[in-house]
Amino acid sequence: MKNARYTLGLLLIIYVVNHIDRQVMSILAESIRIDLDLSDTQLGLLMGGGFAIFYTFAGIPIARFADKNNRSNIIATALVLWSAMTVASGLARNFAQLMAARIGVGVGEAGCTPPAHSIISDTFPPERRATALSTYQLGVPIGTLFGLIAGGYLAEGLGWQTAFFVVGVPGILLAVIAKLTLVEPERGHFDRDVTDEVESLGGTIAFMARLPSMRHVLMGSSAQTVFLFGVAAFHAVFLQRIHDLSISEAGLRLGLIAGIAGGVSVFGAGWLADRMGTRDLRWIWWIPAIGALLSLPFSFVAYSTENTSLAVGMIAAATFLNHSYSGLTHAIMQGLVKPRMRATMSAIALFVMNLLGGGLGPIAIGQLSDRFGLRSAMLLLSVFVAWASLHYLLGARTYTRDLEAKNA
Repeated sequence: MKNARYTLGLLLIIYVVNHIDRQVMSILAESIRIDLDLSDTQLGLLMGGGFAIFYTFAGIPIARFADKNNRSNIIATALVLWSAMTVASGLARNFAQLMAARIGVGVGEAGCTPPAHSIISDTFPPERRATALSTYQLGVPIGTLFGLIAGGYLAEGLGWQTAFFVVGVPGILLAVIAKLTLVEPERGHFDRDVTDEVESLGGTIAFMARLPSMRHVLMGSSAQTVFLFGVAAFHAVFLQRIHDLSISEAGLRLGLIAGIAGGVSVFGAGWLADRMGTRDLRWIWWIPAIGALLSLPFSFVAYSTENTSLAVGMIAAATFLNHSYSGLTHAIMQGLVKPRMRATMSAIALFVMNLLGGGLGPIAIGQLSDRFGLRSAMLLLSVFVAWASLHYLLGARTYTRDLEAKNA
């Protein structure tokens, strides 16, 4: 138990650093736009398209390697790469150079989550997996909190280039700790009928495609990610441009929202799903479905009101309700596949979620903003949240049957 907690704790810290390096870009975006004379579409490419495309395409071959080899070493190597490329982002002097650096960050970060999901699933039993994976997913809100707050104050005091230097260097030191202390667990320790044979990529995709609930969780989480990645990339720009907040004021508010509202939502949803799951396993679907639907009116007010305090409060409420999906959808997917498929499945899922969400979301906001204005762009994307909730409700209908089918 002690080793399991250490493993989860170290993976959480690594994932925090992962999201600090990723999210710091969003708080620096307006300063970078002004300094490098960029359009909102170019910002969308920097925060979404270019990053997401290479993140997603690199993830699958790395995950295939992780299903066959030492996952801990892969994570340590990836951590060095994305941290070094974050530092390189601060050296950029034009759009092309910064895009190249952000692509490097994306390639490095692709080596983090698939092997981490696989390690966690082999470290914790199924009845504790939703809580464990939701704990790991806390890296998103915690990393966002530190990335936005630190990035805002560093940019205001020292410039956006220095901000990249400061947040990138600690990851290189953390990689040494990961290399020396992150334990590689036995594969499939809590699963039946475990073999040493690694399923082919085509076989894994075919296996996933046969399960209706897998199809629905992929479509639901991808649709929700389109909205969440899109608006998150432009929240700081929104508060600076529409509500006249300084970069540090925007970073502080958004960081606290991500860390507190997002963090409580991610962990609380996992904890609740494990407990409600003793009564009915489908609660792991119903919780994110309810949260997504309830978030819609809060998002509408957040992006339409002229009152700054109300806008910030509504963003916080919508964040709390929306982020219940984060750990739960990954727990659903990990439970639906065999042990030697887990890293590959995670990479395929992240491929779909990030190519659609991380890639399409920020670009869509940027292009819609250039054409219709930032408020309208953020409001229009909320339709994806309603679409996501529909898939969660449909996926719940076949979930228990598909859990049995995976072992058939």
